[in-house]
Amino acid sequence: MQTPLDLKLLTTFVRAAHSGTLSATAIQVGRTQSTVTMQIQRLEETLGQSLFHRSGSGVHLTGHGERFLGYAERILKLQDEALSAFSDQGLRGAITFGCPEDYLISFFPALLKSFGTIYPDIEIKVVSAPTPDLHRLLHVRQIDMALVSTPVAETDGKAKENSDIARTEQLAWVGSKPTLELHDFGVDTHGPAPTIPLALAASNALDHKAACDAMDVAHMPYKISYASNSLAGLIAVARSGLVISVMMQKAVPSDLFILKSPLPPLPKLGLKVATGEGPQSPAIAAFGDHIVKMLPFL
Repeated sequence: MQTPLDLKLLTTFVRAAHSGTLSATAIQVGRTQSTVTMQIQRLEETLGQSLFHRSGSGVHLTGHGERFLGYAERILKLQDEALSAFSDQGLRGAITFGCPEDYLISFFPALLKSFGTIYPDIEIKVVSAPTPDLHRLLHVRQIDMALVSTPVAETDGKAKENSDIARTEQLAWVGSKPTLELHDFGVDTHGPAPTIPLALAASNALDHKAACDAMDVAHMPYKISYASNSLAGLIAVARSGLVISVMMQKAVPSDLFILKSPLPPLPKLGLKVATGEGPQSPAIAAFGDHIVKMLPFL
């Protein structure tokens, strides 16, 4: 009699196949790396085949591993569908969700609370990172889905319709005073065009590029005095009064001010749900639908 497949072992195998490292897999499944190693060894013993090539850089599927991956994914998906169809408690499963820090602070508590009320048996793990990093994590299957930023095309100052965008958010210049006073930055306003010190997200972030593009188009000299993907860091530096920062308007704390003229206008960013390639579990699909439906009202 053949030994039945353990679904926990299949989950660990699929995660390891997509992440390429046992350390990342351990974080995703909530186990130690040694436990992950043992689980994969048990699965290989059950199948009588080696599923991974192991090296210092990580793990890579063998030919048998590539063949088995399709079976493992279909088995886990079918399990989710069966539980969804026949369980009185609704969907079960686990989701690894990625989100930029400002969206995480502004929207995620309400999204998680409302989703958890409907689906209490779905576990959600959160990874906070800027949009470019989230796309990379989706590509290597280290996260299942993400709320990401995307540029918004505008015509006559109005955003064009885009079915993928769940919500738009205005970027804003932010300072410690209600008006821009250049002398506070040690700038000689009677000399040449003043150079404005900025605190921006890291250079790969969309709001960093948007701020620099706006200043360039307006021919306003600037320097980047502080760059970080930490929203808390940008807020702290803005509170010092030594720089002007850029944030999503909804994320601006009550003790800071949104600045207008003479600073150039900033664009809006779109928020959309992104998922990795391949079939999505019912739990992932349900959370994505919930975000799209709820986000416009938060």
